[in-house]
Amino acid sequence: MRHIKLDKGADGVAILTLDNADESMNVVSDDWLAEMNTAIADLRDDAAVTGVIVTSGKPAFMAGADLKQMVEGYGRLTRTEAYAFSQTATAMHRALETMGKPVACAMNGLALGGGFELALACHYRVLADDPRAIVGLPEVNLGLLPGSGGTQRLGRMLGSKKALDLLLSGRSVGPQEAVDLKIVDVLAPADQVVAKAREWLASGPSATRAWDEKGFFMPEMRGMIIPEVSLGYSINVATVVGKSGYNYPAPTAILSCVFEGLQLPFDKALSVESKYFARLLTDPVARNIIRTTFISKQAAEKGARRPAGVPKSKIAKVGVLGAGMMGAGIALVSAKAGVEVVLIDRDTATAEKGKAYSEKSFGKLVAKGKMTQDKADAILALITPTDDFAKLEGCDLVVEAVFEDLGIKAETTKKAEAVIPATATFATNTSSLPISELAKASVRPDQYIGMHFFSPVDRMGLVEVIMGKETSPETLAKSLDFIAQLRKTPIVVNDARGFYTSRVFRMFIFEGVAMLEDGVEPARIENAAKAAGFPIGPLALLDEVTMELPVKIIAEGEGHEGNTYTIENGMKVLSRMIELGRGSRKAGGGFYDYPAEGGKHVWDGLTKEFPSSDEQPDQEELKKRFLYSQANETAQCLEEGVLETVEDADLGSILGWGFPVWTGGTLSFVDTVGIEEFVRESDRLAQAYGARFAPSAWLRAKAKKGEPFYPAPAKV
Repeated sequence: MRHIKLDKGADGVAILTLDNADESMNVVSDDWLAEMNTAIADLRDDAAVTGVIVTSGKPAFMAGADLKQMVEGYGRLTRTEAYAFSQTATAMHRALETMGKPVACAMNGLALGGGFELALACHYRVLADDPRAIVGLPEVNLGLLPGSGGTQRLGRMLGSKKALDLLLSGRSVGPQEAVDLKIVDVLAPADQVVAKAREWLASGPSATRAWDEKGFFMPEMRGMIIPEVSLGYSINVATVVGKSGYNYPAPTAILSCVFEGLQLPFDKALSVESKYFARLLTDPVARNIIRTTFISKQAAEKGARRPAGVPKSKIAKVGVLGAGMMGAGIALVSAKAGVEVVLIDRDTATAEKGKAYSEKSFGKLVAKGKMTQDKADAILALITPTDDFAKLEGCDLVVEAVFEDLGIKAETTKKAEAVIPATATFATNTSSLPISELAKASVRPDQYIGMHFFSPVDRMGLVEVIMGKETSPETLAKSLDFIAQLRKTPIVVNDARGFYTSRVFRMFIFEGVAMLEDGVEPARIENAAKAAGFPIGPLALLDEVTMELPVKIIAEGEGHEGNTYTIENGMKVLSRMIELGRGSRKAGGGFYDYPAEGGKHVWDGLTKEFPSSDEQPDQEELKKRFLYSQANETAQCLEEGVLETVEDADLGSILGWGFPVWTGGTLSFVDTVGIEEFVRESDRLAQAYGARFAPSAWLRAKAKKGEPFYPAPAKV
């Protein structure tokens, strides 16, 4: 066998060691399942074997299924085939559990997803006493549910309330909490987990699970008859809808699966679980979530867009020009990655305020026990606040994050380049100014690149890397290597006003003010955005980013050739709000009022300034306006070459401005709707609301050919 080692001892204990021959981690695969079934049959039929220990030959115990296999479920498998896929793993776990011999699981490291389902199928669980040895069932975060017994074993071991807390959150737990929850029996040092499992086997334990014993009963088996059980399920329904809305089928499937399964005999319950799993696996939402937030994200972080043939580089010293919110954040994440930082501003006092942002951030972590003071001090020592450009000497990279003004950026570039080494990369952090225009101030435009961080930098994982007309592949490679050091996710786009993320994000906020101009009630606008899956409504968001900023960007782009950063409707609203002195929360109030005692509410004068129509559109129509306007603009970015890959489009939309995760991103959304239907509906929206919805001839041609953005999976 390639993925399993089986050793039978003279004492009757057989050790089954998981050791994937093809991967650094043990994962569920068809080959592994076949080998496990063969091994279980052998162990069951060998009278000399009195007990079994399942452990791992790798640093971790086991992860779940191969995500690439999971993402191809939609469009490749029928529900019947997906059900059979789930039942194969389920049957293997059940065979292990019922073979009549006690089985101990010795987890020397983390066990997640299908790996922890295997552990739950064992009669006894030992876990390494190591904070990295986490366990859990995170499938809900993939748009799925545990499909090989996890919902039913966890439900019977913990009861529905505690089980649903883990299943609906998808959270992983550390060793001690796992013991407290009773999903792990005992802890031991990693090198002693097998010995501890052997001790248990020596005690002569039962090989029958509680739910297989005659007379097994738990309150949930009586359904809604018991008041506390009924109340618990009712609360969970409300909680799921409140958190996820109606866009995510996995949480409601988990609720139904646990509710139905706990009222049935165990084997019938496993069949119910497989049916719900099959429904989710063949749903586009799971495909979308897995493909973008896991497969594409991991590929980007591993260098999918890095030019081939360029030697790897490591940044030892970085200069950050500008100690405002963006610069302070960039300094923080750089120092945290072990990079020496020179943080420059107009005077040392201002630069020190930038460093104070890191001090405050680390201070909170120290107070919560998540970082030691010594470690915080060591990181802070890497940041040198100053107004002296001479200290940039020896920097491998400079990130300029000064005010969004061509003249100020040009002056800062010249000052820095007079000091930094000739080999250094110069990156500008800008959300909209054209990189090729900014690079004119550089004496080395081939080493000049855009590096658009998102605020707050220490919490936002995306970096949009923008290639100027003269930016070299070597400069791109060095920039991506630096982003990898920061453990952030890059996308790579080409130069244009607004690039990709700012250009398409504008469609969200501008659609909100266009709706207000059209007479849509403010609360209806905000609720529709949140119902579609956006984290915040466009009016509340504009209060935070300020209305002056998008208006300024529009004004700067006017008259420039090829400018695409425009607004079709809604400028009347923005101009009037600014005129009224209500351009932002910072200004004292915008679309919302912010009382001194806290909270916020829609400004009472908003409907007076922009009266609501007597007839209001339904929520679905408003949701379409938000989703379709952004998806159509993204398609234009791909057509124009601002975007080069579909994966960058989807990653940027989800990680950059919070496009709904259930869609998989702006272009995955088009594929989910169906490109032909998307074009038809876009034409209707264009007739009703404006040219911003109109599909281009290029997109129409794709629709006519039935050509999706992602290739369809091959049928089995």
